[in-house]
Amino acid sequence: MKKFLIISSAFLFLLAGIFYFASFFIPNVIVINSKTENNSKQGVLEETKVNGLVYLTDFQKVKENLLLAKAAFLEADLSERKVTLYNQEGQEQLKYPILALGDMENWGGSAAGFYKINAKEPKVYSKSLNIYLPNALDYYGKYYFHGEPYYSNGAKYISEVSGGFIRLANKHIKELFGQVEQDLPVLVIDKNNDNYQYGLQGTTSFPTIEAKSYLVADLDSGLVFAQKDLESVLPIASLTKLMTALVTSENVLLNKSIQIKKEMLLPPGSTQKLIAGNSFRQAELLYPLLIESSNDAGEILSNFLGKEKTVQLMNEKAKAILMESTTFVDGHGYNANNVSTVKDLYYLARYIKNNRQPIFKITKGESVPTFGTLRFDVKKLKNYNLFSKDADFIGGKTGLIPESKYNGLFVFSFKAPDKTERKVAIIILGVDLEKDLEKDVKDIKSWLKENYFKAK
Repeated sequence: MKKFLIISSAFLFLLAGIFYFASFFIPNVIVINSKTENNSKQGVLEETKVNGLVYLTDFQKVKENLLLAKAAFLEADLSERKVTLYNQEGQEQLKYPILALGDMENWGGSAAGFYKINAKEPKVYSKSLNIYLPNALDYYGKYYFHGEPYYSNGAKYISEVSGGFIRLANKHIKELFGQVEQDLPVLVIDKNNDNYQYGLQGTTSFPTIEAKSYLVADLDSGLVFAQKDLESVLPIASLTKLMTALVTSENVLLNKSIQIKKEMLLPPGSTQKLIAGNSFRQAELLYPLLIESSNDAGEILSNFLGKEKTVQLMNEKAKAILMESTTFVDGHGYNANNVSTVKDLYYLARYIKNNRQPIFKITKGESVPTFGTLRFDVKKLKNYNLFSKDADFIGGKTGLIPESKYNGLFVFSFKAPDKTERKVAIIILGVDLEKDLEKDVKDIKSWLKENYFKAK
């Protein structure tokens, strides 16, 4: 079989084209109900409307555009547990089952998104597990496609889950390793939209929300219940910390420690125990970051890899998971140039739910593995995330700086009339007062229950 050689410049051109085709626009203020009319503009949005309802796209749209562009690429479908190599005619060249994936409910979830082959190594040594990974294909940070791992004495390493890597049988990875070249596009799909159909039960008017922008959408189907100014680029304040937690948890060993230096404590505010000279593991620092919204914790976490490198990774990760209008400039969100849209934040919430669930658990004040004794008392940390004590709260973050006013990204669980559990994101940017943000979310939840989750 012939080898595929994708030139770097061609890949970047393709990447820009894909995000251009994947972008879409919804007019100002749309509420989805039985009376919704066809308000879509030309382009991708029309392809995401079913029976008059608007659905946000998923990674499947990236795949469709790659095939349309006749680009060779490697696809890993984590739900289907299969890896497929496509040639430049859009045909399946190789197809293999996945032997093992990371544990999505813990820190070991495999990294989804749109990437490229960064390096090919005959074998890679995993320091955390003391094993070798044969025929390793690096596609993002510390994440690889690889063969069946083994110890230094040649004994096979046996496990049902990987450390976030994508494991193939030795004979399969060997063949794949020989076919792909560096810079080959890689698409890792966590979950496609599930096509869940809601039965519209009412036409109650959507509540008045005095915010600059908002979005209410089902994280598993992509259905947009309601939105205002979906594409408006606005400061997101401490919602930034969700991406800081995501990127550092994916690129720093969770048990790795860092000693705090005075220059790491620059942002306004202070956090107990975060003082120069003390040392903490990466996993420990996520607690003050996500619960108390500590700017110090955000700054310290950024220093594991270096502040510039961390911000670079945050911006690269944003593009890889369809956050095409997002820009980060620091790891804590105090700078008003950390900006995004409610649509992009939907994709961030979706990614965390599907791949990094411990992040949302921490925002609720729950304990997750920290690879040692947790030196922060979770019960004594003041949780600034609204709804953190609510039983139906899955996770999220509250943010505030003067330029952004109050922001919130909240994910809730709802029980549908057919007993199906649905995860719905309520994302609101630019509310004057915290009490108004809290009221807006409560009003939206009541509206959802009346129109979509009312028991029959």
